[in-house]
Amino acid sequence: MLRVVKTFIEELVRPLERVEPALDPTNMANQNNSKMQARKRGPGMNFVSVEHTDMESSETFPHMLWSASPNDERFRDAEDSGKKPGLQKGDLSSISLLMFLYVLQGIPLGLAGSIPMLLQSRKVSYTEQAMFSFVYWPFSIKLLWAPLVDSLYFQWFGRRKTWLIPTQYLIGLFMLVLSYNIKSYMEGEGKVDVFYLTCIFFMLNFLAATQDIAVDGWALTMLSRENVGWASTCNTVGQTAGYFLGNVLFLALESADFCNNYLRWEPQTEGIVTLSSFLYFWGVVFFITTTLVGVMKPEHMDPEVDPEQSIIDTYKTLLEVIKLPSVMSYVLILLTAKVTFAAADSMTSLKLIESGMPKERLALFAVPLVPIQIILPLMISKYTHGPRPMDIFLKAYPYRVLLGPIYALVVYWSHYVQTKPGEFPWYFYVVTLLAYGTHQVFVYMVFVAQMAFHAKISDPAIGGTYMTLLNTVANLGGNWPGTFFLWLVDHLTFKHCDVTGLSCDTKVTEAMCSEAGGKCVITTDGYYILTAICFFVGLGWLAWRRNKLRQLDSLPDSAWKCS
Repeated sequence: MLRVVKTFIEELVRPLERVEPALDPTNMANQNNSKMQARKRGPGMNFVSVEHTDMESSETFPHMLWSASPNDERFRDAEDSGKKPGLQKGDLSSISLLMFLYVLQGIPLGLAGSIPMLLQSRKVSYTEQAMFSFVYWPFSIKLLWAPLVDSLYFQWFGRRKTWLIPTQYLIGLFMLVLSYNIKSYMEGEGKVDVFYLTCIFFMLNFLAATQDIAVDGWALTMLSRENVGWASTCNTVGQTAGYFLGNVLFLALESADFCNNYLRWEPQTEGIVTLSSFLYFWGVVFFITTTLVGVMKPEHMDPEVDPEQSIIDTYKTLLEVIKLPSVMSYVLILLTAKVTFAAADSMTSLKLIESGMPKERLALFAVPLVPIQIILPLMISKYTHGPRPMDIFLKAYPYRVLLGPIYALVVYWSHYVQTKPGEFPWYFYVVTLLAYGTHQVFVYMVFVAQMAFHAKISDPAIGGTYMTLLNTVANLGGNWPGTFFLWLVDHLTFKHCDVTGLSCDTKVTEAMCSEAGGKCVITTDGYYILTAICFFVGLGWLAWRRNKLRQLDSLPDSAWKCS
C-alpha cells in the first residue's frame, strides 16, 4: 500500500517537461520513408485518420470522430505537386454542405446527451440510466460495420450517397414518428419507458454513426486535394454545433423556468420548445435537406483518392494488429485506465440534478468553457509533440483521480447550501464551474496525449485502420465503466421510509411507504461508495501500469508494425 501511495505522489509532484524530438538525420530519413510507405497502402486500408473529440464522459460527446487530416497523403500530394492549399472554385459550397451534414449528425447526439437529464428529473433509477447509456455505444463500435459501408454501394447512385441518403431519411422518419408518441413515454414518475427510449435512441445513434462513415468518405472526393484538410474543421465545428443545438439549446428552451425568467413576459407551464416539437422540426429538416442533397449534389468517384475497399482484407489487417504483443498490452491499458473516472464522469451531473440543480443551468456550464476547449489542445500539443507523448498522460492521471472525491464533495455540499429547494447561492455555481473547468483541463491532457501516442505508434502502411482500431478500443474503455457503475450504484444505495422505518430498496416498498404518508430517505448513497472505490482503483492502477506504459512509450517503431 505504501508503494501505491508513493507512486501516486511521485506522479502528482513530478514536474512537466517539454520534450523536443531529437533532430537525428537517420530518424528524419526513417520518417520520410514511412510517409512514402503510407502512399502505398493497399485496398481495405483507407480509413481516414482520427482528428478530434472533445470530452470523454457520457455527459458530452461519447465518441471519437473520424476525419481527414491535413497530414494525410492526399494533402501531401498537393504539396509535392507545388500547389498551395487554397479554396478552389466549388470548394466553398462543398465545405458548407459538409459543415451542415455534420451539424445534422450532431443533433441526435445532443438529444441523446440531454435525455438522461430529463430522465433524472422524472426520478428514474440509475439502473435504468445504465440501460440508456448503451445509446452512446454505436460511435464507439462503428469500426465493426465501417468496411461494409465503404465496400457495398450502387455505382449509379454514388458510393457515399448509397448510404447517406437512406440513413438520413431513416433518422428523419424516426424523429417524426417519435415526435407523435414521445410524450406518452416520458410522462410522470414511474411511467417512463426507458427500454423503448433506449432502443429508439440507440438506432438514431447507429444511423448517425453510419452517416458519419459515409460523410467522412465523401469528404475525400467532394473537396479538392488541396483542401481535403478542411474536412476535419467541418467535422469538428459542425458536430459541435449540432450537439450544442440538440443539448444545451434544447434543454434551455425546454425548461419552463428558464423561458419564464429570461424569455417571456408572462409565465407559462411549458418551455418555448417541447421534446415533441423539437423532434418534429428536425425530422422535417432531415427530410427536406436529404432530398435536396440527393437531387442537387452529384457525387464524383475518384478511385485514386478513395480506392475500392476489400472487406476481408480490412478485417484481416485488424486481426493482425490486435495480435501484436505491444498492442495487446496497450489494449489492456485502454480498457482499464478510465475505470477510476467512471463514478465522477457518469454520475456527478445526475446527482446534482437529483439534489435540485436545474438541468438547463447545468447544461449551460458548457458555454463559458468553449474558449478553453478550443485553446487547451493547442497548448497541450506542445508537450505531446515529442518521443514520449504518454508522459503527459501519466502527469494528468493522478489529478483526474483526485477530482473524483472533489466532485463528490461538491455533490454533498449541494444538499446543504441551497437557500430554498432548487435555488443555490452564486458562490456554489462559481465553485462548481471551477471544478468542472479544472476537470476539463486534465481530460484534455489525457486525451491529447493519447491521440499523439496513437499517431506515433500507428503503422504508416495502414495508418487509418490502425488509428481507428486504437480509438475504438479507447472509446470502449470509457463507455463500459460508465454503464457498469450506473447499474451498480442502485445496488449500493440504501433507503428507509421516514414513517415506517422499513427499507425502501424496491419500487414495491417505495409505493408502500408513499401509501403510508411517508417518503423514502437515503441512508447510504452508493455514489460516495463508488467514488471511494474509484479513487483506490486509480491509486492501484497507477502503481500497476505506470512502468508498463512508460515501457510501451519507449518501444521502437518496429514493435508496432505488422509483418
